[in-house]
Amino acid sequence: MSLNIQIDDSHMTRLERRFAKIRLEEKRSVLVTYVMAGDPTIEISQSILNGLPDAGADIIELGMAFSDPMADGPTIQDAANRALAAKITLPKTLELLYNFRQKNTETPVILMGYYNPILNYGLKDFCNDAALAGADGLIIVDLPPEEDAELGAYARGNGLSVIRLVSPTTNDARLEHILKNSSGFVYYISMTGVTGAKSITPSSVVSYVNNIRRFTRLPVAVGFGIKGPEQVKEIGKFADAVVVGSAIVAKIGDYARNYSSKSDPKQLVKDVFAFVKTLRNAL
Repeated sequence: MSLNIQIDDSHMTRLERRFAKIRLEEKRSVLVTYVMAGDPTIEISQSILNGLPDAGADIIELGMAFSDPMADGPTIQDAANRALAAKITLPKTLELLYNFRQKNTETPVILMGYYNPILNYGLKDFCNDAALAGADGLIIVDLPPEEDAELGAYARGNGLSVIRLVSPTTNDARLEHILKNSSGFVYYISMTGVTGAKSITPSSVVSYVNNIRRFTRLPVAVGFGIKGPEQVKEIGKFADAVVVGSAIVAKIGDYARNYSSKSDPKQLVKDVFAFVKTLRNAL
């Protein structure tokens, strides 16, 4: 006798529905892809964002460009600089997301970036506008939980998950504190240092992920240092989600560095999607 198990998702957030559906129906890890809004141009960025779900992205992290991205390595720093040169702003980033939502209402999108641009925008206005644009959550890299009460309140009031980062140096006492008001999922930074700095060894991550699960029932996503399909496959065996960012952004950077009048932006978009498909197939 086969059981027809269905999820009552009427009270779930879009993030919760996505994790539940993939766990129950597809029995695999979730693929999270990161791209920088406005990189290499606003128009190309919109095309990439719009097509990522069909290429295999289950959740999208959309970077908010900032002039001093201290937690990021050269790859994403360069992406932020390209986006800023292309005249991206926080309102235009939200516009990219709004345009995406006109065609896609199912794929969760997380806004990831730094606190200063949000503070300048206005915390209340930003959370309200982000929700109206179609965001599902926030990852604010440089805002510790001791200082995010005001932003967190506005975020939760607008239905936005507050996703926190933990790392290999986070001890149990700190971990418990960080996870207290977290929602959506937990983002485990699989190595110390900046994004894109080096590759990780999947086997070294298992014990950390298992320890995080002692403190929360939220899904655990693993990111930083995941370069290609083989690592995605290995991390996907034990993590709830696998995050790939710098490896995707690097392909956009290659296009930008080698740009000429003969460069075809459509080919860049195809190349990004082809790479994302290899990541998804690995799961």
